[in-house]
Amino acid sequence: MNVKVADLMREQVVTAQPHQTLDHVRGVLERNGISALPIVDTDGQPVGIVSSTDLLASHPGGTPVSKIMTEKVYTVPKYDDVSVAARVMRNHGIHRVVVTDERKVVGILSAFDLLRLVEDHRFQMKSAPTPGKHKRNTRT
Repeated sequence: MNVKVADLMREQVVTAQPHQTLDHVRGVLERNGISALPIVDTDGQPVGIVSSTDLLASHPGGTPVSKIMTEKVYTVPKYDDVSVAARVMRNHGIHRVVVTDERKVVGILSAFDLLRLVEDHRFQMKSAPTPGKHKRNTRT
């Protein structure tokens, strides 16, 4: 499979900054019909991520998003194979990764985006393992 992260990622990624409020972030998520938002510094580098699940807890609307964001952001370069992104998601139990180019956010890739490979039949089944050359020493 030669599909790259850049082939599947969502390029129109919406971001927020740590000082912006929870009310602002809730509005951005709702207006854009998205469920997560990378939080970036002034250079466009990821410093956190907020998902709609993070916003379920009761916090005042004026709270800075930096107070509730997840600071551990999993990123993948846009030219990596999608298998790398899939492995990162599976190994860390996450639903999306932030896509970067030269450490700046350029997209986001979700598990739903990866499912498009299956829908589009752009994957190849691995061949079944072949029997070994050496016979096992079996005793009867």
